[in-house]
Amino acid sequence: MTENESQHSRIMTDQMAEYITRVEELAYEIKVREAMGRNPKTVRPELTMRQCLDLFREARISGAPVVSATGGVIGILSIEDLILCMRDNRLDAHVNEYMTTDVLMVRDSDPLVDALKIFVNAKVGRLPVLDGERNLIGILTKGDITRSLLKALQQDYHTEEVRRYRASHLFEDIVSDRTSLILRYNIKAHDFSHAGEASSNIKRALVRLGANTQIARRTGIAVYEAEMNLIIHTTEGGVIRVEIEPHQISIDAYDYGPGIKDIELAMRPGYSTASEEIRELGFGAGMGLVNISRCVDQMLLESTVGKGTRLRMKIYLQEKKSR
Repeated sequence: MTENESQHSRIMTDQMAEYITRVEELAYEIKVREAMGRNPKTVRPELTMRQCLDLFREARISGAPVVSATGGVIGILSIEDLILCMRDNRLDAHVNEYMTTDVLMVRDSDPLVDALKIFVNAKVGRLPVLDGERNLIGILTKGDITRSLLKALQQDYHTEEVRRYRASHLFEDIVSDRTSLILRYNIKAHDFSHAGEASSNIKRALVRLGANTQIARRTGIAVYEAEMNLIIHTTEGGVIRVEIEPHQISIDAYDYGPGIKDIELAMRPGYSTASEEIRELGFGAGMGLVNISRCVDQMLLESTVGKGTRLRMKIYLQEKKSR
């Protein structure tokens, strides 16, 4: 085994993978627009802190985006800022003197998992939500995420079962030396509006083929993270190829540039080469490869600077026979 190849000492069983819960799976499926609060209360920078205190109390909110005359988000005002203002005995000060100007935001098309990463890493209480035109259309809090996940858990997510086929029966009915189903997806660089579509389609295919819940979840998360790496880090995008066989799922994600200078460094949790622009969008937290290694049984990362990167993954569908 090479130093770049990470393989578990034994195959991940359902029991071992129990930590990949339905809640975690839903975080990849649900979009921010489905969880956010709409028509958010906003404040202007010229308002006094006293006026904002009255607004927060009447609206029963603990924070609000600060918008300019043109409607752009220029800051965040929180209850903590109001407390600091009262401690300074400056309730007549203007909002722009106390607001936070380094604002982290998400887009309505982002999956909840990306917002969760921001909440964990940045310790913020709320995230303004922008649409594709970068207009403010909502606000997302941790409470919104919790309510959305609970609502989703209460709904019936098994309507696809009517259309499912048993993969083992399908393969058994076909006589050949090797039988497999190959799915291929072209991923465009910086195409965040379609992020997650490939992983969602692959997971849906696995469910219809009769894959158990844990296999579908693990595959979906691994493909999603690989998909995001192609969107974030490549110059021309790349390809995700999934081959489903009776005994294993092989995932191949590759691109043609720019390549990774230090693979060992890239595998460290939190390390990222994403640009500031990408980070401002809430991506590039440096946990993608770590999440992938958690979900797959075998992982091999190869890269040449200037030529491209190839990530190969395997998930086994049955225990290997001991020799």
